[in-house]
Amino acid sequence: MFPIHDTLRSSTYPVVTHVLIGVNVAVFLFQMTLGPDLERFIYFYGLVPARYSIPRFAAYFSLGQQLFALLSFMFLHGGFWHLLGNMWSLYIFGDNVEDHLGPLRYLGFYLLCGLVSGLTHMLLNVDSNVPTIGASGAIAGVMGAYFLLHPRARILTLIPILIIPYFIEIPAFFFLGVWLLLQFLNAAGSQAGMTGIAWWAHIGGFVCGMVLVKVLDLLPLTRVARQVRQAAAKKRSYRLQVIHPTGTANDANLFGDISITPFEAATGTRKLVNIPWGFQKRLLRVAIPPDIREGSVLRLKEMGRQLPDGRRGDLLLKIRIQP
Repeated sequence: MFPIHDTLRSSTYPVVTHVLIGVNVAVFLFQMTLGPDLERFIYFYGLVPARYSIPRFAAYFSLGQQLFALLSFMFLHGGFWHLLGNMWSLYIFGDNVEDHLGPLRYLGFYLLCGLVSGLTHMLLNVDSNVPTIGASGAIAGVMGAYFLLHPRARILTLIPILIIPYFIEIPAFFFLGVWLLLQFLNAAGSQAGMTGIAWWAHIGGFVCGMVLVKVLDLLPLTRVARQVRQAAAKKRSYRLQVIHPTGTANDANLFGDISITPFEAATGTRKLVNIPWGFQKRLLRVAIPPDIREGSVLRLKEMGRQLPDGRRGDLLLKIRIQP
């Protein structure tokens, strides 16, 4: 089961989310150049609870180095798959949370969730000498905020059945609820200091995200924040869309909606459309011409329902222009 993206389109371009992904990738590539010095680098810039709780360890680090490690640990990763899993989750959930908070507040939100996740891990593993690294705690905060903001959104998920790609939409509250439950089960089943995964850091980040997004909603947007939001307005919608067609029993034609942005309506675009129909899944390429208007209908020949006499109807897609 592999999540592709959520079906909730953001209205602004996720500048901060993409910058965070870029910084994490750049730091990981730098890690790969360190060779035998990598272990020392991770111990120095990772989060090691014993560095803060045991005086003889703390003596080797300045106050600035100790404080910086509380931030730098969330930009380090232990391997390619660790990095990929974290960045993909940030890509899926980060855009909508950034869209809600605005770029500047979102950046502070992300870093604070990462900090709280690290502190949670330290409190429960006070004497551990094992470095904790990764953006998982900060991203868990993003997921916690998404859980509250968009519980009814759906996560487009790929389930490969043999060689056939099967797409299914899973409600966000279920997807994220199961994820959080797994963190609790793994945290309860692991022994402190004996696992390489900071399960409680994930839980701490998730809870922090839920609380912090509510607190930030009480603060008004500054003038600078509004200007940044306007500059980040998104021009394109998702390339892959799932459409659930409707029709009547006596009509072979099927009807559905396809969403595009005003920019795409003016310039034209191409979309991949997934049509669920029973246990069959059809993936179609749809070309949308320029200067198309709201309510216009695209007719896809012979993509509708097949009647008993062998005739097949058309699929009619109505254009929805969403800002």
